[in-house]
Amino acid sequence: MGLIILFGTFGFGLICGMPVAFALGLAAVGGFVYEGLPLFIAFQRVLSGISVFSLLAIPFFIFAGELMMHGGIAGRLVRLASSAVGAMRGGLGVVNVASSMLFGGISGSAVADTSALGSILIPVMKEKGYDPDYAVNVTVTSSVAGVVIPPSHNMILFAVAAGGVSVSKLFIAGVIPGILMCLCLGIVAYAVAVRRGYPAETFPGWKALGLSFVVALPGLMTAIIVVGGVLSGVMTVTESGAFGAIWAILVTTFVYRELSWAGFKTAVVSSVRTTALVMLLVATASAFSYLLTLYRVPELLAGAVTGISDNPLVILLLLNLILLVLGMIMDMAALILICTPIFLPVAVGLGMDPVQFGVVMMMNLGLGLCTPPVGACLFVGCVVGGVRIEQAVKTILPFYAAILVALMLVTYVPAFSMFLPSLME
Repeated sequence: MGLIILFGTFGFGLICGMPVAFALGLAAVGGFVYEGLPLFIAFQRVLSGISVFSLLAIPFFIFAGELMMHGGIAGRLVRLASSAVGAMRGGLGVVNVASSMLFGGISGSAVADTSALGSILIPVMKEKGYDPDYAVNVTVTSSVAGVVIPPSHNMILFAVAAGGVSVSKLFIAGVIPGILMCLCLGIVAYAVAVRRGYPAETFPGWKALGLSFVVALPGLMTAIIVVGGVLSGVMTVTESGAFGAIWAILVTTFVYRELSWAGFKTAVVSSVRTTALVMLLVATASAFSYLLTLYRVPELLAGAVTGISDNPLVILLLLNLILLVLGMIMDMAALILICTPIFLPVAVGLGMDPVQFGVVMMMNLGLGLCTPPVGACLFVGCVVGGVRIEQAVKTILPFYAAILVALMLVTYVPAFSMFLPSLME
């Protein structure tokens, strides 16, 4: 009965349009009241959920991403990608993917990627004769790189929810899968462009390519400083996030000189709002997860999944399918906090390293950002591109397939995610 009250209240809150954080909190309170537990325990769980030092890195990463979005870094990364890969058939589609790989690895946010790069590239692609749905689809799906390629604040959430998985290993583990996913998306973008007969750009020359790289280098250094500081052990994740935000201010203000006072205020307000939402989710999800553990939900789910099949390959496929479906209907941060304590023990029981499972979860739930009905990136991309969601979804399937291919490879071939972390040991 307790489980029915817990999930029933949560589901009722979502159906009524209640924010996920409030639905989680209401469900947790209902569960505590039903079990006769003192409510101060619920508040203790809420406070302990956000009293984690590594969570301090999240506002810094979010702030750095906002600064880079408003400070001219995105445009310079687009010019670098255009100089490098634009001279092929449908080159702007491949440029879009390459730009997402570069900017996503700096901002750490898929939505920021879609918004910043979409506002730059989608109008240009439409002007060059690309169909609006193609421009939106490439932009939206390639933005998933932002949650896989480090630094990613969603990986920090996973590390906290998983009970202390190394953030530095998670960061480095996302590099190869992120590049693999972008490679698959680039192939699909090229194939669709050739089939539709899109034009090729002119190669600007090696001198122009070198100049584009030099101009973009200060922005690229943001990711190098943040990730390098963590991996080298010189800085903690929180310290590297703070240093990354300072570096972003310096680059956008004194090097590129494009960060206006209005843009700075917008970045601050947006960062505070996003951080508040994330922290509220972490707090309420902590109380919710306490009840999940009390009701032995991880053990029950593990028994249900293993009862379907004892083949590890089949069980991993089932886990992927469950995460994909959940990603279509719920917010990514909430799912990381709720699902990690449930599914991680199942994956570890099959011999999967927690770091590998973290990367698989990022790719899974990242795809959910591109799918209706709750796909935030899909909504943003369609608004920027002036395309109806129904129109975009009709032609987005090849791009979904590209991400799924990369996801299956990362799931069943541990080397894709574990090779670089193994070098740290």
